[in-house]
Amino acid sequence: MVTHVPSEAHGDERGALLNFIEAQRGAIRRSVLGLTDEQAATRPSASELSLSGLLKHVSEVELSWLRMAQGRPNEKQRTAETWADGFRLVEGESVRGTLAFWDGVAKETEEFLRTVPSLDDTFPLPEAPWFPQDARVSMRWLGMHLIQEIARHAGHADIIRESLDGKDAYELIALEHA
Repeated sequence: MVTHVPSEAHGDERGALLNFIEAQRGAIRRSVLGLTDEQAATRPSASELSLSGLLKHVSEVELSWLRMAQGRPNEKQRTAETWADGFRLVEGESVRGTLAFWDGVAKETEEFLRTVPSLDDTFPLPEAPWFPQDARVSMRWLGMHLIQEIARHAGHADIIRESLDGKDAYELIALEHA
């Protein structure tokens, strides 16, 4: 769980993107340190978000973007009926299991971004009202988008965790290294 983003080897753009992605993943992973599944499912604010729900969401979103870039079907694709389940643990799921799932996705993302022929290679964006019609984005864009997506939710996780037990990001870093 990275707390300082190391600088990449000179010219290693892929390494830089992956280091920043991992730094944001670490912030979300730390948000559930020392919590039970029940505590991680708590929603201490007006928001519907919980720490376990955020954890599940970011792991599935990363997989979704990876599959789009790979041009492969997403085995965790949500439908209108299952959309809300992407933000909460359901029967048989746990924080520990979700962390393990995300570790696998993270490994696959790293392998993909390190081996794709060029960060300039592109893939189509999905049809959505917020994306331009028939737009394509680069693998570099994918890396930066994952940083943005995970960081947005890491901020949510900071607020939720502090609302639960008063622990802020710095305390969680210390707890992680204790």
